[in-house]
Amino acid sequence: MPSYEEEYEERAIPPRGPRRKSLMIGINYVGSQHALQGCHQDVSNMQEFLTAMNYPTDQRSQVIMRDDSRTDPRGPFWPNGHNIIAAMQWLVSEPGTTNFLHYSGHGGQVPDDEDNYRSTGLDDTIVPVDFETRGQIRSGELHHTLVTAMPRNSSLFIIFDCCHSGSAVELPYVYRSDSEGNVSMLSNVKMGIQLVSEASNLIQGGYGMNSIREGEHLLAGATSFFRSLTHREEQDQYGLGQAEGFAEEYRDEGPRSVFMYSGCRDDQTSADAAIAGSHVGAMSWAFLESIKQFGTGQSYLQVLQNTRQILQGRYTQVPQLSVDAESDLNYRMML
Repeated sequence: MPSYEEEYEERAIPPRGPRRKSLMIGINYVGSQHALQGCHQDVSNMQEFLTAMNYPTDQRSQVIMRDDSRTDPRGPFWPNGHNIIAAMQWLVSEPGTTNFLHYSGHGGQVPDDEDNYRSTGLDDTIVPVDFETRGQIRSGELHHTLVTAMPRNSSLFIIFDCCHSGSAVELPYVYRSDSEGNVSMLSNVKMGIQLVSEASNLIQGGYGMNSIREGEHLLAGATSFFRSLTHREEQDQYGLGQAEGFAEEYRDEGPRSVFMYSGCRDDQTSADAAIAGSHVGAMSWAFLESIKQFGTGQSYLQVLQNTRQILQGRYTQVPQLSVDAESDLNYRMML
């Protein structure tokens, strides 16, 4: 069976432009009751893919972190919380670089007791190997480490293959395709506008305190509706929208070139799968399969649509694309 590197060889992007750096993290939680099986293989597959895409593999350009027998638990490449944050800081530390981050492991959610702007009351997290003593890495910390700290003339491409990963880096604009891969602006945008309209009519009519109170209740509901537009729990939500309060929260830091494909929505779990006799993460496999089948000339939207189509019928998870600034997602994906 040909390797991923051989599969992608004809589609490789020639070396160009800025210096490239990559960080790949695969955690199987070996020996624990939370063990996974496919995360180490995900990293191996992604490394072969990046090699075919002409990403350098020298130690100053590429870091691989796994909890396997070849990695020293006392060394800097063991995927504990401290080392993961340090590696992420390294990844985005230089101006004018093109950066790639892949994480395959557990994702989680913890109570949002810090910022209190999440409509769900929960923060998305990634789970380091020492989470039972160190805790999980919250989405806010990930955003500040990866996005806020990154020089504006650098770029970052992220793949998160984990549960509850939709808002793991708190990027403000989120895209999902529908079950047929179509692009939509969400029918529930119209619903939110209708709520505002009904509330305004009731308040302006002023026929009595009950009407005014009902209008105020509708208006409050519409406001809450728009804040949580792309992170509702219903299974049929799709489209491009603004996520939570992230755009307002990070407005002063300015836009960055950050694109993230994540394994599923905030309210879903991501699958650890056995495909073609190998244990892999379903999202990592589907992303690589979309490149293998359709090439590197796809747009950002096409990659997401094709990834979902590949997953559909096998898994219920809905992958999504999050970006840091409003962008034309029909442009060719840049790695």
